[in-house]
Amino acid sequence: MKMVQGIGVLGTSFLFQKESHFVLTLDVMKKILVPVDFSKHSEYALEVAAKIAKQHEAGIILLHMIGISDSVLANSEIAEEAEAKYYLKLAKEKIKEFTEKEYLKDISVEAIIQNYKDFTEVNNVGQEQNCDLVVMGSHGTSGLSELFVGSNTEKVVRTSDLPVIVIKKSHDDFSIKKIVLACDLDKESIPVYMKAEAFAKLFSASLEVVYINTSGANFMGFDDVEKRMESFKKELGKEINVTFYNHHSVERGMLNYCFEHDADLLVIPTHGRKGLAHFVVGSLAENVSNHAKIPVMTIKL
Repeated sequence: MKMVQGIGVLGTSFLFQKESHFVLTLDVMKKILVPVDFSKHSEYALEVAAKIAKQHEAGIILLHMIGISDSVLANSEIAEEAEAKYYLKLAKEKIKEFTEKEYLKDISVEAIIQNYKDFTEVNNVGQEQNCDLVVMGSHGTSGLSELFVGSNTEKVVRTSDLPVIVIKKSHDDFSIKKIVLACDLDKESIPVYMKAEAFAKLFSASLEVVYINTSGANFMGFDDVEKRMESFKKELGKEINVTFYNHHSVERGMLNYCFEHDADLLVIPTHGRKGLAHFVVGSLAENVSNHAKIPVMTIKL
């Protein structure tokens, strides 16, 4: 284990690199970013990331955010440095434990420790490190102090330009054979379909597109939905199968469909700071992550 340290203590990254003779050979999936808070849920995410990395000869970047409070930063420089060194030492010890997991054997692993408190920084690190995918854990409850849970999961999802897979539980036999894309069939969602299709090909998985038609004011008749589907396929430039699924709730409709069809991964389009696409409103990304037993991937429009 070796460390490369940036200049200063706060606001810089501390990089650990696990010694490895592993050579990356796949252009499509080279690096996976895994935000960790050392909870069991972030370890669930790391286990899944390790399985994906081994399948596609990719490396893993661990990101830990120390999040030193403003009250500490308001102290003298000496006290600030001492506090920072204390938290950094603890983080280094935990990182070392994480990188020595048996399931990480033969995988190139690096770790970055930074004093971030803004979850938009996850996207920045992913871009800087040329990552292709973010895999993160969530235990699906809000109001807790741990990182990367509850509303913080949604913050990462909303601000990430990279696809994000949210993991809620341990997956001993993780594999992706069937992917379901919940799509509103708007032409704005075409890039999401293309990315989901590429991801499916990468995993040699099937891709099913489902349109959740809800009751009430948002209900659309079959003819209207069919017109939207034909317009979507015309913009896409090829023929695809789309399943219409009626349910009183978009969220429950997606989850029910995945359960009924034994899906391994649910893909949802996101709309950055605007939240999810108009057929997916409010905090649905968080709600789906709370209730879904299968992994959920979000792809930014």
